[in-house]
Amino acid sequence: MYDVYAVREDFPVLKEVVYLDSTATTQTPIPAVEAMVEYFYKYAGNHGRGAHRLARETTNHYEDARETVARFLNAEASKTVFTKNTTEGINLIANSYPWEAGDHIVTTLLEHHSNLLPWLRLHKNGVNVTVVNPDDEGIIDTSMIENAFTEKTRLVAITQVSNVFGSIQDVKNITKLAHRNGIKTLIDGAQSAGHIPVNLKDLGCDFFATAGHKGLLGPQGTGVLYIKEPDMLESASVGGGTISDVEGYTYVLEPSPACFEAGTPNIPGVIALGRAVEYVEKIGVSEIETHEIKLSREAAKRLSELEHVEVYGPEDRGGIVPFNVKGLHAHDVALILDQTRKICVRSGHHCAIPITRFLKVDSTVRASFALYNTKEEVDILVNAVAGLKALVC
Repeated sequence: MYDVYAVREDFPVLKEVVYLDSTATTQTPIPAVEAMVEYFYKYAGNHGRGAHRLARETTNHYEDARETVARFLNAEASKTVFTKNTTEGINLIANSYPWEAGDHIVTTLLEHHSNLLPWLRLHKNGVNVTVVNPDDEGIIDTSMIENAFTEKTRLVAITQVSNVFGSIQDVKNITKLAHRNGIKTLIDGAQSAGHIPVNLKDLGCDFFATAGHKGLLGPQGTGVLYIKEPDMLESASVGGGTISDVEGYTYVLEPSPACFEAGTPNIPGVIALGRAVEYVEKIGVSEIETHEIKLSREAAKRLSELEHVEVYGPEDRGGIVPFNVKGLHAHDVALILDQTRKICVRSGHHCAIPITRFLKVDSTVRASFALYNTKEEVDILVNAVAGLKALVC
């Protein structure tokens, strides 16, 4: 197991707060921040748009980052597209897939709005959507996915790790079921990549979208989209960098990934993302997974033992622990924890209103763990929440 205290030295803000909001965004390590500074100070140029030395060096670093991320996910670089976040990646698929009226999509109530609203919006184009409910612990029964299939089903869109429950879905088996029926799959990996091992060749999914600023430890404004068969799509965004020729009213698109990356990208962010992924690789995702799960399951167990606290999600959870303090609003709990103990947790519906309502609450407090959290921080959280009993009695 890696030395978590040595790792913490690469995240200076952790000296100031107890940071338990990594599901929203992780902190970015010093080496990744330094990669951005190096770009601005030493070779800042535009990607793929010049013959001079700065443009060439910029392009080389940017494409090196693509190779790093593709290798990390066990994907081909030519099928690995940089986006600004998971949301943009999912919307790119929703807006670029050759839908026909009557087509059908299966998704779940667990989804972040980013993996629900793009599909619901297709209803205006005649595309139908079935939303499958999970059980009370946030687990999707794969047979319910299969039972939702029709002759018109074209896609299953599902999260790998719920950002509300912390529950982990059997996306590999769901992908097998879908492919057996000639249906493609899109996996929302925003809460899985960097937190648990992700092998896209093994998963076999057709599309995989994730964020750079979560488990991959990169800066905000970065994301990754894997497209197994790029030639089946024509990106909804075209313009600078996507075109190899234009004549009259016709144009010829560049091959993937360039055809999906219109305009100047977040160059320093992507370069930093590459460095951040190298950081994660050096520690080891399996080691990170073990560490995060140990902390989250201990936190969930101890919080559930407090009579004034209700904890949601399965026992076999990822690094996410949602809970409520009876008699207090989630926002009040989060504010008290921040003001009294400098504990940073998320409160609200977590951009997932349907599944929050499924819990029959309007919000939850969410503590989420990353590679840099410690057992001592679990103690601080549990003791602080235990102290809230005086406010509800």
